Amino acid sequence: MTLFCLPHAGASANVYAPWRRLLPHWMTVHPVELPGRGNRLNQPLVKDFDVLVAQLADELSAAAHSTPRYALFGHSLGGLLAFELAYALAELGVSMPAALFVSGAPGPIWRDIARDDFSSTWPTDAQLMEELRRLNGMPTELLQNAELMEMVLPVMAGDFRLGASFVRRERTPLRCPIYAFGGTRDPVVSTAALHAWQCETTAEFKTQMFDGDHFFIRDHERVLLGRLEALSAQSVVEAA
Repeated sequence: MTLFCLPHAGASANVYAPWRRLLPHWMTVHPVELPGRGNRLNQPLVKDFDVLVAQLADELSAAAHSTPRYALFGHSLGGLLAFELAYALAELGVSMPAALFVSGAPGPIWRDIARDDFSSTWPTDAQLMEELRRLNGMPTELLQNAELMEMVLPVMAGDFRLGASFVRRERTPLRCPIYAFGGTRDPVVSTAALHAWQCETTAEFKTQMFDGDHFFIRDHERVLLGRLEALSAQSVVEAA
């Protein structure tokens, strides 16, 4: 199975690089790099959610076609991208993923409009810094690194605007299971918001909460990966 992993706002695909050695050999981790960061730093940020999803689907369709089975994982903004990517790949003739794993992401129907309602003056660098502190998105010593922030903040601002351009459409729910993970102390994704993913699938739906904030996946990485492995193995057995 190939596990395509979508990063959170402001991040590059490198956040998933360690997973390649932590997951079993039968799970091939494929971190998905978004334009404007990592090895695609020379490419412009994509401002429209649907445009980015279509671009990613076109880029990943061959890899998804060539693997016996694949699954999608995304944290925060990446969860929403993974969700839409499942539909976009299906439109290109790719089979449904064996599973959709979403982490720290509210169900599409539960989008916090107020948080994504960016005016012409928002988000400023100061507001982005405050959001990073609130979400525990980056260690304090890195937040105080002016050179690093000069690189990170424009990407994060672009990603926040990207998320704001998302519009949920009424469609037939996905036919793959959705497994949603959340942090008990996440200030932006409540348990109810996590459960809102249930209406997006006709297959199995499960949630699991971890003790932590929005970035609980850092503190509970090995436990989370154990769940991904077990649920992925379950989906393979059920498909057989």
